[in-house]
Amino acid sequence: MKLIQNNRYICSSPSKLKTMKNRLFYLVAVSATVLTASSCKMLGGKNKSGGSLPNDGQLHGVAPASRWSLPKPPGMVYINPGTFHMGPSDEDVSYAYSARNKQVSISGFWMDATEITNNEYRQFTNWVKDSIAGHLMGYEKQDANGSTVLDWKKIKTIKWGDKATLEKIDAMILTPDNRIFGRKEIDANKLEYQSETFDYKAAAMNRDPNIPRSKFIIKKAIKIYPDTLCWIRDFAYAYNEPMSKQYYGHPAFGNYPVVGVNWKQATAFCEWRTQYLNSFLESKKRTPESDFRLPTEAQWEYAARGGRSQAAYPWGGYYLRNKKGCLLANFKPGRGNYPEDGGLYTVRADAYWPNDFGLYNMAGNVAEWTSSLYYEGAYNFQHDLNPDIRYNAKETDKPRDKRKVLRGGSWKDVGAMLRCGTRSYEYQDTAKSYIGFRCVIDLPPAPKKGKK
Repeated sequence: MKLIQNNRYICSSPSKLKTMKNRLFYLVAVSATVLTASSCKMLGGKNKSGGSLPNDGQLHGVAPASRWSLPKPPGMVYINPGTFHMGPSDEDVSYAYSARNKQVSISGFWMDATEITNNEYRQFTNWVKDSIAGHLMGYEKQDANGSTVLDWKKIKTIKWGDKATLEKIDAMILTPDNRIFGRKEIDANKLEYQSETFDYKAAAMNRDPNIPRSKFIIKKAIKIYPDTLCWIRDFAYAYNEPMSKQYYGHPAFGNYPVVGVNWKQATAFCEWRTQYLNSFLESKKRTPESDFRLPTEAQWEYAARGGRSQAAYPWGGYYLRNKKGCLLANFKPGRGNYPEDGGLYTVRADAYWPNDFGLYNMAGNVAEWTSSLYYEGAYNFQHDLNPDIRYNAKETDKPRDKRKVLRGGSWKDVGAMLRCGTRSYEYQDTAKSYIGFRCVIDLPPAPKKGKK
């Protein structure tokens, strides 16, 4: 049985004490925000923007920006900071002992309520397609800093079916020998996102102040179109051509989780999402926000548990069925009885009931990428405050250095893979038909209306 919930939020608590504690934390956080705002107004007077200060020899402080407005990110829920026991809550079925139980603390963060869907990822691929076409057609202008940027007003007027347009963007069209029935289609391999990131870890390890900042800036082109052939490649001697042809392109699967996206593409999506938001905020003269990113392994498990620290599954129980016998997630029950849970392959990203944090499908449907490096003994030396282990693997590195942690299990996995404490891995340059992702962003909880 498949339970679908739309436009509703369920937030039950395992105990009254925890509920009171969360309410007290939120009350203190809001009070601190109001106090800070009031204090800034009292001390800063007319100089909230950090402009000219009174010439009185006193300390007034300078705010980084005059406006701060944090609306709730669409489709995301706030996860309060807290403590939990990270690792298996039951017997380690595989006896791998790669996840020892350990108490850790996690900072608050926002997380997507569902996995990133085909429609959401298509916004990314379309943006890249439009950007490349705009560049080829010369739809560019000079900004206030003298830099050349794309003119999005002109780009929005592109007529993709027009013969003149196709001639101008010929560089991103399939060559004649790769066309079927002569149709001029966009070459998916030409859709590359120009990534620019700053390596904070390498910069923090640097002890030479004379090394320029450019040494820590990483620029690379990332092919971002999903690998639709993964549906065929992942399953030998199986007929999955319809999914390969339709899953990403057909409207029927628009609200299903995107798959066929490797770890590099998922991180590129997060980078683009950050750029997309901050470009809008800056155009409105508002403060840019923190970066969207993949969750760390510890963040993902903390969010999956929904406040139930020792529960085996996100719904809080030790079983895969409820008291009525209904399956609670999309996985492989029994021996090959894939449709018993309501979905033969994946299901909608908002299917089944969410956990107590309001997060859907933290178990089953698709496994999810995290930002963490997979290392068998990581739990033995990671810090107990926001634990994480990362490594920016290069193309020349050994395969074991390219392993990234997967969490949650998928539609093709058995029940043991759905447990909150179960961890697995995949190589960062590999795309699968059962792996997706969701984003997090490090923002404080939204202030009440009218408060800044």
